[in-house]
Amino acid sequence: MATGGWVYIMADRYRGTMYVGVTADVAARVAQHRAGEGSDFCRRYGLDRLVWAERTETTLDAIAHEKRIKRWQRDWKFELIERDNREWRDLFETLG
Repeated sequence: MATGGWVYIMADRYRGTMYVGVTADVAARVAQHRAGEGSDFCRRYGLDRLVWAERTETTLDAIAHEKRIKRWQRDWKFELIERDNREWRDLFETLG
C-alpha cells in the first residue's frame, strides 16, 4: 500500500547551495541531515536549513515531483522557495 510522501529542499543560506530530496517523514529526514547523517552532499556543503517542503498524496507522486524539480533551473527553484518563504527561513521548527 502506497503512503504519502514529501518533496523538500535543503539549503545552506539564502540562494545558496540546494539539495532536493524525497522522504516519507520530512521531520525525521531533516533531523538526519542536520545531524550530518542524511546525505553526503548535505554534509559536505553544510545544508542544514529546510527552506521548502510539499506533501504529496503518494510516495510515487513525491518521487516524480522530486525528479522534475531536480531538472529545473536554479532560478525556478528560487521562485518555488520564495513563493512561500521569501526570507529562506528554516522551516524545520514549523513541522508539526
